[in-house]
Amino acid sequence: MVRVGSGFDVHAFGPGDTIVLGGVRIAYSRGLIAHSDGDVLLHALVDALLGAAGLGDIGQHFPDTDPRWKGADSTRFLAATLEMLTRREQRVVNADLTLLAQAPKIAPWRDEIRRNLASRLSLPESRVSLKATTTEHLGFIGRNEGLAAMATVLIDGPDR
Repeated sequence: MVRVGSGFDVHAFGPGDTIVLGGVRIAYSRGLIAHSDGDVLLHALVDALLGAAGLGDIGQHFPDTDPRWKGADSTRFLAATLEMLTRREQRVVNADLTLLAQAPKIAPWRDEIRRNLASRLSLPESRVSLKATTTEHLGFIGRNEGLAAMATVLIDGPDR
């Protein structure tokens, strides 16, 4: 049975000189305020996968109140989520992600992020889409106060 899931995440900019997007560390003039590494792309992706599988959301499995997730690499969240799907005999068919950010521009890192995501999802790159858009200087994203991401996934496997 095929199932669709969607995810969304947002983080504010704060002190720092790097951000992580899709598991790729990017030099930037600011960091992100988050309990973990603040990787909005992976957080949205994990939420989409959990939702498609009927397993709740990222906060249920990796709560920001749990000290073991403080500063955690979000690839750990993705690996654990994929293991949950594997145990349920479900597999990812494709993933479509959108970064909403006035800056940084992701064009220089787009291919590396897509390759990284495809590898982690055990998919060919052709099944992982990564887009970016600005909000035309509107709202908190347009004022460059933070960034957000959306993800949509399709999974296949037994209905559990």
